[in-house]
Amino acid sequence: MSNIHFSELQPDADTLAQLSSLLVEVVAGGGSVSFMHPLPIADAAAFWQQSLQLAQRGARIVLGAWDGPVLAATLTLLLDCPSNQPHRAELAKMMTRPSHRGRGLARALLQRAEARAADHGRWLLVLDTASVDGAAGLYEGAGYQFAGEIPDYAYTPHGQLSGTRIYYKRLASAPVPGVAAP
Repeated sequence: MSNIHFSELQPDADTLAQLSSLLVEVVAGGGSVSFMHPLPIADAAAFWQQSLQLAQRGARIVLGAWDGPVLAATLTLLLDCPSNQPHRAELAKMMTRPSHRGRGLARALLQRAEARAADHGRWLLVLDTASVDGAAGLYEGAGYQFAGEIPDYAYTPHGQLSGTRIYYKRLASAPVPGVAAP
């Protein structure tokens, strides 16, 4: 990973174009990230433009792994939770270009997201991944606990019905059980 660097993504034209092409590529390859194939590049760009605007407002953090000038992977940390859940954040839109899989980028992004969550006082992380061709192994290997599966949750990008697997992780900064919340 010598040419790899990580950053919080900003809403500039190059980043938006790279995020959009990454999303289209992942969906075309069967990645179940809430979109159907074929995904028009304009729809991908509209999604990322809104996501990056929300990041500018502090509602989320969009992380990226760069291989030189190429955005190789991304992960979003959703911080905008209801007022009775100030300790929680959600992980979403984990995507790695097929050409960059197996290099540890997703695991490195998970670690960075966990650190950023802790920086924001969030000690409980939740996520979901497709039952069909999802990333359960990645999350379980990173210490996420399987909470359950919802059958027939959504269609994969190519039209196969799939369940979703729900995971959670308490970070090391979690409070001691029985101690009142602030």
